[in-house]
Amino acid sequence: MIGVAAIMVACTPTVQVEAPKEPITINLNIKLDADVRLKVEEKAKEDVSTKPIF
Repeated sequence: MIGVAAIMVACTPTVQVEAPKEPITINLNIKLDADVRLKVEEKAKEDVSTKPIF
């Protein structure tokens, strides 16, 4: 019985947590691009309404 218990304890799964080797990067180019486009579009509408082209 002791031998069976020792084998069961030796086979228990272990979980190891370690930090990644490379840093985690988050790409935010899409959000920034949309924000810049929105500001440019708002400015263009404002300019067209205050300063007619023709």
